[in-house]
Amino acid sequence: MLQLTGSGTAHTCDGMTRRDFLQVGSLGAIGLTLADLAAMEARAASTGGKPGRDDRSVIMIFNLGAPSQLDTFDPKPEAPSEIRGPFQAIRTASPEIELSEILPKHAAVADKFSLIRSCNHSNPAVHDVGWQMMQTGRFFTGGVNTPHAGSVASYLMGRRTDLPPFVVLPELMGSGGGGLPNGQAGGFLGKGHDPFVLNADPSKPDFQVPDLLPPKQIGDVRIERRRKLRDVVDSTIDAFEKSENASLVDSNFQAAFRMISSTQARAAFDLTQEPQSVRERYGMTRFGQCCLLARRLVEAGVRFVTINTFLTVFNEVTWDIHGTLPFTSIEGMKNIVAPMYDQAYSALIEDLVQRGMLDNTLVCNMQEFGRTPRVNPAGGRDHWPQVWTSYFAGGGVKGGRVIGRSDPIGGYPAERPVGPGELVGTIFHSLGFDCESHLPGPAGRPFTLVDSGMKPVMELFS
Repeated sequence: MLQLTGSGTAHTCDGMTRRDFLQVGSLGAIGLTLADLAAMEARAASTGGKPGRDDRSVIMIFNLGAPSQLDTFDPKPEAPSEIRGPFQAIRTASPEIELSEILPKHAAVADKFSLIRSCNHSNPAVHDVGWQMMQTGRFFTGGVNTPHAGSVASYLMGRRTDLPPFVVLPELMGSGGGGLPNGQAGGFLGKGHDPFVLNADPSKPDFQVPDLLPPKQIGDVRIERRRKLRDVVDSTIDAFEKSENASLVDSNFQAAFRMISSTQARAAFDLTQEPQSVRERYGMTRFGQCCLLARRLVEAGVRFVTINTFLTVFNEVTWDIHGTLPFTSIEGMKNIVAPMYDQAYSALIEDLVQRGMLDNTLVCNMQEFGRTPRVNPAGGRDHWPQVWTSYFAGGGVKGGRVIGRSDPIGGYPAERPVGPGELVGTIFHSLGFDCESHLPGPAGRPFTLVDSGMKPVMELFS
């Protein structure tokens, strides 16, 4: 096994050098980089503590590919068939909400979530653009990458336990066709606030968390990653050990080592501790088991979990229903995507309710844009950022409501338009953040959440 050790002399309380730590786990994977130091010092200086509600957590479900609003959350039963599509509208547990027949389990818990049917943005109808905007609140311009909402939570609130504050399941988003950053990173807050990424499929029988494995089980791929890290570490650490920040980095190495050696962390990721009946209630799919794992992580103290329903829009059955290969058909959505999604989401909500966790866990369901009101010649629907539906449950949100309204063909907002900044601002409000507060922005310029349009949709909370 490759050992990235050397003559480093700074030790953790366990007697481990910083170089020795690389034998246990990857620095980047757990968010411990030298770039984190400035961000940590700025946070300590600017916040004077931990703002926000320490009892709140967030589970963001990102519906990569973008569900059709007309075929899911905003059916138009009175519209012509080429608009309304092939599905019927059904009644739900909320008298205010009708849903598509392909989401019957959502219908049973509709009194627990509220819909915003007037979401929209005016930027290009490109997946990557929508991913940026819906997870950070802004479209990236001028080379400035805005941090993910989970990275802001990491920066402002830090970690509660040995577990990281921000986790992405099961992997980071892959290609969206635009070649742009996907928004699932710390952005200008620094790599120290990037998420911990699972990089594994929790539905597999041999599921293990790569970054919690002991060194001899890591394998050749991770060894190669460490080999590439060695030159960077060795070229910087000797000088760094002599700097005034050495004690600060020691505390971070201790925190990182606690995570890798923590029985709490290992237990949180161990799905075998769940009864098989619970696992099956969520569905033995990648997404279903990610939802169950998200509940376990929040229960164990993780502040923010993002679940990517899919990893790419290419050559995978997803919400991206153009109707022709390499994309999905409306039938594929009905028969494969919707049942898997419907089962897992309803199980998550019911589980949070039964455990008394929903009031303090915001579950937000996001997507990059909507779908064209008219079915295309291939029998699918194309990209449409002019209107779509997002929805929220728990975390102070009142359930069973509809905020905003689309026009009769589900093509444009007809009432209370809501932009991406407001949706991200709603997350921040649930966490108790003061959106007037400043973050250390790019090039030393202050970045104010409210000035970036990150104002909450207050109707959800009253």
